This record gives sequence, C-alpha cells and structure tokens, in this order.
Amino acid sequence: MWSTSFPERLAGWKNLRMTCQDLDARTALEQINAWWFGTPWQPYYLHWDDVETWPDPWALLSDDVYCDLARSLGIMYTISMLERQDLADAELIMSQNGHNLVSVGQSKYILNWSPDTVVNTSSDIQIQRSLKLSEIAQKYE
Repeated sequence: MWSTSFPERLAGWKNLRMTCQDLDARTALEQINAWWFGTPWQPYYLHWDDVETWPDPWALLSDDVYCDLARSLGIMYTISMLERQDLADAELIMSQNGHNLVSVGQSKYILNWSPDTVVNTSSDIQIQRSLKLSEIAQKYE
C-alpha cells in the first residue's frame, strides 16, 4: 500500500534504493518497477513539452501525483541515484504509440510496461522522444 505521508514515501524510496544497490540488474529493475507501480495513478500530470519544469525527485514524491510519465521519471531518478554502471544506459522514452517507458540494456529491459515484471524484449520500439540518464540526473544536481 502506498504511503500517504511524504516522510514515509521518502523513507520508502530510500529503502528501495538501498535494497537495489547490490542486487543483480534484472532483480533491481523488477523491484524498482514494482515500487513505482504502487503509486496512485492519475492521468496527465506531466507532459513532454514541459520537460524544463518537471519536478526533481523530492518534489515528485511530495506532489504525490503519478501519471505514466511521472512514474517513468521516478524510475529514472531511482536508477540515476544508484550510480550503477550496469544501468547507466537507462533512457526515458515515449514510444510512437504514446507509451512512456524506461529502457535499460539497449531495450533488453523495459520498465513501466507491466506492474509484475520488467519486459525482456528484443523487439524494436519506435521512439518518438527520449532523455538519457545523464539528462535526468541534471534535474537534481
């Protein structure tokens, strides 16, 4: 169940990052994906056209509003703060059909697609927009 208080959400996010630090890549990504799928969903909170005003990780948790794009952004913030080389190619993408996803391992892992697992796919996703992990990290540095 999702925490209703900001301090509890912040503590839960810290615990997630600590837990995922030493796990293998797939298990870490599955835990990150599942944690962010626990957020209360609401449509149209963030939009790609407003990337310059997207919230930093703490504001995202404080606002407590999560559309598909906000959930993907939270996933990216989490991966970024882990500072793991095996996840360094993570990319926030909007597919041609409007899905907001996180790609890791050259699309070997797709997050924010299914709540139960990361999708392990070799199929090509047609990317309409994308942001690299380094660009996401700049939002809170």
